[in-house]
Amino acid sequence: MGGKRRRGHRRALVIALAALLAAGLVWGLGSALAGSSSPSPAAGKTVLRLGWTNDPDNLNPFIGYESSSYEIWAINYELLVGFRASDMANVPGVGLATKWETSPDGKVWTFTITDKSKWQDGQPLTAADVAFTYNYVIKNKIGMFIDYMSFIDKVEATSPTTVVFTCSKPKANMLGLWIPILPEHIWSKVKPADAEKSFQNAPPIIGSGPFQTVEVKKGVFVRLEANKDYWRGAPKIDEVIYQTYQNQDIMAQDLKTGAIQSGWNVPAAQFKSLDAEPNLTGIRAVTIGFDQLGFNCADKKKYPKSTGNIVLTDPAFRRALQWAVDKDKIVAIGYNGNAAPADVIITRDYYSKVADYHWTPPAGDPNTYTFDLEKAKAALDAAGYTDTNGDGIRDNKGKPIKLRLYARSESPESQKCGSLITSWFKSIGLQINYQVIDDGALGDKQYNFVGDQYAPDFDMFIWGWGGDVDPNFILSILTTNQIASWSDCAWSNPEYDKLFLQQQTQIDLQQRIATVQKMQQIVYDQSPYIPLVYPLDLEVADTTNWSGWVRANQGKGAWWYNTQPDTYMAIHRVVATKATSSSNTSLIVGGVAAVVIVLIIVVLVMRRRGRHAEVET
Repeated sequence: MGGKRRRGHRRALVIALAALLAAGLVWGLGSALAGSSSPSPAAGKTVLRLGWTNDPDNLNPFIGYESSSYEIWAINYELLVGFRASDMANVPGVGLATKWETSPDGKVWTFTITDKSKWQDGQPLTAADVAFTYNYVIKNKIGMFIDYMSFIDKVEATSPTTVVFTCSKPKANMLGLWIPILPEHIWSKVKPADAEKSFQNAPPIIGSGPFQTVEVKKGVFVRLEANKDYWRGAPKIDEVIYQTYQNQDIMAQDLKTGAIQSGWNVPAAQFKSLDAEPNLTGIRAVTIGFDQLGFNCADKKKYPKSTGNIVLTDPAFRRALQWAVDKDKIVAIGYNGNAAPADVIITRDYYSKVADYHWTPPAGDPNTYTFDLEKAKAALDAAGYTDTNGDGIRDNKGKPIKLRLYARSESPESQKCGSLITSWFKSIGLQINYQVIDDGALGDKQYNFVGDQYAPDFDMFIWGWGGDVDPNFILSILTTNQIASWSDCAWSNPEYDKLFLQQQTQIDLQQRIATVQKMQQIVYDQSPYIPLVYPLDLEVADTTNWSGWVRANQGKGAWWYNTQPDTYMAIHRVVATKATSSSNTSLIVGGVAAVVIVLIIVVLVMRRRGRHAEVET
């Protein structure tokens, strides 16, 4: 990456050797050390250890955006209306609400909540906490959740167990609002400006869910203790520990040794071998969401400090690039076959036939994007982006088109996709600067500000979105209202915005589906994203020694990385598992020995080279 100085050739060889070994050994050592510093369970406790590579970014629900953060909130807090894992249906008694009713015009919703729930500090949870949570978002226009609140005018607790929502229009998505209910006695003391920017929500986190977050070590683990007073019944285990891995392969080894009981995002290359292990079972889970190539569509007049290339604000340019992406090859090479090609932003094959929101171009439509580099070139020519000086790079008003493309260091899949896309885009005459950066750095670029002015600092990126059971959230990320908040591409379309509000008011399911599908057509045509794949989540779990793994969505969804608490409530150990410290210990000893050898080699060679290994500037 840019910014690094070049070093003398011989010294570079030594450093390259050290770097190669470090990538294979020190990186693994770091993971092993992380595992070794994971808390040891107290005697007699049943601890479920889960591995992932997606470290939570922030435990404040008004700031965090990583799916791992949502996983923690899903069991630390409760929703007003939960959903049943088996079919993802909103049902009474899964969230706080035990029943509800709506007025004939769909504008007034009355919820009755349980009188048995308590906050994890012992204080009672009442309808006043529900009203506080919603009003806190509405009154302060908190960006993370504000698009859930369209048409909600007033939220009142009319009794300790009754909360009434009064809406200006029918609220079709009222049961699908993924908003964790927060304790008023704690959050009323948090200034709204701090809630959105600086409040860390440090452990112990007070919620009302089946587990409480009590300890966090950034990049290493998150530990939660079971809430034995949980109103729906105590979990069968005592603790959950999410263990963060920097290396998927080390996580795979810990699955084999029993150091962890389940892993999410296991390496595709090892999935079959893990599934073949006697105690382990692997699943390819269909989940809501998509991975995409995103563009900086920020309007230069509204956001003059955006560093995005101006060509990306032209829908004709973006449409041309649709023809230059081979999604079948993305699936085969980028995802080892563990995905399906994507066409639009609503997941295919997730929703039931009764409520299938997914739209796809009709068969035979000549405007359906396929992989055709010649069509991509012709489309760029037609849009006026030609190579005027014969240097092989297309121009825009006499300037060569240079685009930055970012992939994520946390995602091997995005890195492989980035290499493929770079090659295709270069072949149609674009100059691509391809870099791999971490999630935090990419997020900083997407939501960059210069002073108080929004200034997105990128051209293209590869990332992904997960969503709620209701399609409203996925649709919301492309609204004008979410620019500088959820929106990561700064695209704006007035018709899309209008339809987004309209679909929230359509109580008639088929009418709402038609509107949602029209919104997908607009995105397909305007191409602020090129949806790449609907990824399958690869999970592996010990199903021999542990029982109670609950798959979501009619047996085709995930066990636990799905923001639903069913597995956490049902999981229990069948037999005692073997001690797991030997795995991490051997990794540490072997890793330390290897690193010591590397350092000795470096020192010896550097002594021999002496002054000849000077830095070049």
